[in-house]
Amino acid sequence: MKAVAIVVAALAFGLLPYLTSSNYILGVAVSAAIYTVAAAALNLIYGYTGLLSFAQLGFWGIGGYATALTVVTFGGTFWLGLLWAGLLNAALALIVGYPTLRVGRHAFVIVTLTFALLVTLVARDWVDLTRGPLGIPGLPAPSLFGFEFKTTSHFYWIAWIYALLALGFLYALGTSRIGRTLVAIKQNEPLVRAQGIAPMPYKLAAFAISAAITGIAGGIFAFHLKVIDPLFLDFYYMQTFLIMVIIGGAGSFWGVVIAGIALSALPEVLRFSSDFRMIIYGVVLLVIMLVMPGGFAGWIRQRRLARMRAALR
Repeated sequence: MKAVAIVVAALAFGLLPYLTSSNYILGVAVSAAIYTVAAAALNLIYGYTGLLSFAQLGFWGIGGYATALTVVTFGGTFWLGLLWAGLLNAALALIVGYPTLRVGRHAFVIVTLTFALLVTLVARDWVDLTRGPLGIPGLPAPSLFGFEFKTTSHFYWIAWIYALLALGFLYALGTSRIGRTLVAIKQNEPLVRAQGIAPMPYKLAAFAISAAITGIAGGIFAFHLKVIDPLFLDFYYMQTFLIMVIIGGAGSFWGVVIAGIALSALPEVLRFSSDFRMIIYGVVLLVIMLVMPGGFAGWIRQRRLARMRAALR
């Protein structure tokens, strides 16, 4: 039943361009798909492994710039740019993560935050490469076999297909032995070591995978905006991804997916009050955290436990 519901929901999102011709609604849907993937990638390293990585913002920006530069500066295709975005971010994650993960969790947070700030400085100050504050405007529409994804409804297919592939991969990874090992590392790393399992390769692999997925998402989103500049590395994006993970429930795949879709749509639903929209949004988030301190997944878990205890009485 659960599998049927998932397939129906995925197909419903896939049929969205046939259900509406509104570029506004489709644009929000593109953002929701990409944000949800980025949040799920953050959930892999933070929710499953317990490592808070601010480097996701840097990977997001590097992915956007790598894809844009591949097309505009080096004459490559959009698809090649996405490939480079994923590979470059995975390599950087290995370089940054290998020495940092040996030090400790607190050092990891500081180093990843510094990495994100460094990427922002490079985007702003390396004018010869990134064009600095002017950015790279007028990114061309991607094309495949002669078909150009010019309109928002056409571009939506790219975001939707990537969301299906990335989320499917993350779900399979999270439910596999590797995912269970990551959770065990988060809960009791010394015990994992006592079982003869080295945590370092698992944590490093999770960091690299989340970096690659986030980078490709950043590349797709940059071409959705048709421009990339240092504002693409605004902390708003990191804040958005982290809020989705916390509200959904760190370590819960489906909780984060539901929170990602809901929180992407919520600011748009609140547009009826242009003056107080973000204030209402903040209040809603505050209330959710007070009512569900463990996130949506934690609240569901508590409800199930309460029903089980009531049934045993």
